[in-house]
Amino acid sequence: MNLITVLGPTATGKTAFAANLANALQTEIISADSRQIYRGMDLGTGKDLEDYFIEGKQIPCYMVDILNAGEKYNVFRYQKDFFSAFEKITAKDKIPILCGGTGLYLESAVRNYKLIDVPANPKLRAELEKYSLEELKAMLAKMKTLHNNTDTDTKKRAIRGIEIETFILENPKIVPSYPKIESIFFGLKNPRDLEREKIKIRLEERLKNGMVEEIRTLMKNGVKEEDLIYYGLEYKYVTLYAVGKMSYEEMFNQLYIAICQFAKRQMTWFRRMERMGIRILWIDARLPMKRKIDFALEMIKKASN
Repeated sequence: MNLITVLGPTATGKTAFAANLANALQTEIISADSRQIYRGMDLGTGKDLEDYFIEGKQIPCYMVDILNAGEKYNVFRYQKDFFSAFEKITAKDKIPILCGGTGLYLESAVRNYKLIDVPANPKLRAELEKYSLEELKAMLAKMKTLHNNTDTDTKKRAIRGIEIETFILENPKIVPSYPKIESIFFGLKNPRDLEREKIKIRLEERLKNGMVEEIRTLMKNGVKEEDLIYYGLEYKYVTLYAVGKMSYEEMFNQLYIAICQFAKRQMTWFRRMERMGIRILWIDARLPMKRKIDFALEMIKKASN
């Protein structure tokens, strides 16, 4: 085991749990949140920076506030940055804690994907269009081991899979080589009714604490309206309210529903990870912090033996 992963849907207290666990283990955290990487996007992304302070000291956390709002980022860059942080922490003889709810980022770190930004190959695509889906599946199966049907459920996906494998074969030196990750996984969750209640309370608190002002400040500092809307959820709906395209009541109600739907999608992603063979040790988020940490430490000790 060389990594501890903390995941779960929004509003389950992942950050506080990860920080307390990091304090108990004297280690450091790597964030797996697709929006907390941006500076100035604090309330809307739920950075909860105060949670990183335990017993008067700050727990180090990587991958937070690394880009200016408005810049574009993707999973390819995240994987590279994750392993850079991973190697810095493990060089100190510490086991990093990966914490977040962005499923794609989590998987790019823990499933040892060889991610590269493969350009389109129009000539190859045109040639492959002549074949049936079954023929494309057979071609791709000769190029890589197919662990599931995701790459071959449509002709478009199968063609893209062949395009990627062809590029890798022709450009072997550009494929990144990263350490193999062996992680223990802890998941935090609440009953559905409590989850919705916590989402509503947290949304009310963030709006009260200045989320609208945060977004107006970002726009004042040059971040475009369309870029903020692109980030989704809080940034989409509060921006629409801030520019007068939506009433406060419309913004709140639609945003609340959107966040609840997002939490449901997160759980769907985590269940999919389980079906693919990842064992997640689920913890009731309502438990006292000490009980949650004691359970995690016990499981980590067992996994280390």
